[in-house]
Parts: sequence; C-alpha cells; structure tokens
Amino acid sequence: MTDSFAKALLSEGPDPTLTEKLALYGRFVGAWTFDATRILEDGTRLTGRGEVHFGWVLEGKAIQDVWILPARDAGPSPSLGKWTFYGTTLRVYDPGADAWHIFWSDPRNQYFSRQFGRAEGDTIVQVGADGGGSSVRWSFSRITENSFRWLGERSQDGANWHLEVEFLARRETAS
Repeated sequence: MTDSFAKALLSEGPDPTLTEKLALYGRFVGAWTFDATRILEDGTRLTGRGEVHFGWVLEGKAIQDVWILPARDAGPSPSLGKWTFYGTTLRVYDPGADAWHIFWSDPRNQYFSRQFGRAEGDTIVQVGADGGGSSVRWSFSRITENSFRWLGERSQDGANWHLEVEFLARRETAS
C-alpha cells in the first residue's frame, strides 16, 4: 500500500507545460538541513538543527515538503525547549492568479496555515493567516543553489510584524 501511495503522489519532475512557473519553488527540490532560531515574546532564543525535504507531487503540478525539528539524526536538543515540529507544506501553482496556494499542516502541534505566495524581486513572500486568525508572513530570501534564509513573521494588526523564526538552510550534498 505504501508503494502504491508513493507512486500516486510523487512525480519525477515538473509538469512540462508549467516548468518555468514551477521553478519558483522547484529549485528547492532535494534534501536540506537548517539551523533554526525561534525568538519568544520575552526575547528568549531557542536554537536547533532541523531538516527539510522538497519534492514534486501530483503529476508535477505541485511541490510538497516536509519540515522536521529536531533533525531525525540530531537526538534530543535542550536548546530547543519544547519547540519541535514535524509538518508538511503543499504548494500548488494557480495559473489564473499567477501565484501559489500554500497549505501548512503540523499535526504534532495542531498548527495549520493557509497562505498565498509570490516572488517579490529575489524573495518569495507568502502571506496568510494561521488557525487563530493572526496574520503570518513567511519568506524565502538570500536564495542560492545551495542555501536559503527562511523567515516566519506574525502580526496582530497586519501592519506591524514580529520576527518569530529564522531558518538558515543548506542543501545536502550527495556522498
């Protein structure tokens, strides 16, 4: 059953009719590690190392990723406190809007977010709301072939943003 599910979900590459548009997130396909920092409201910083895996799904019309903190090979990390997650994002390109629908699910923490994503210059910006109604803005910046910076910000009023999370990711190299 697992093998047939994987065959139905996973794709070898992007849909050939959308290759150029899908490259926005398609460039992340592969395995990455990241250094994570979470900034609590009192200024306390929690840190740790995680992993993220991006892949083509749904006939190459979408990108799905899995974010894991702490990394599965990292073992317990006292510097993370209770901050852990094991979640997935589905990123689906919408040709009519020339943008992406973003769906984040973290069943471990029961945290869910729906966002809308687009390129803004050299940065990818995703805006939306979490399950509690707070505005969220997640962005990828400093993107190279082998690294990126990911920021998670929150706003109660939609105008003043508070940085909550920073991930500095590096592509894993084949050994």
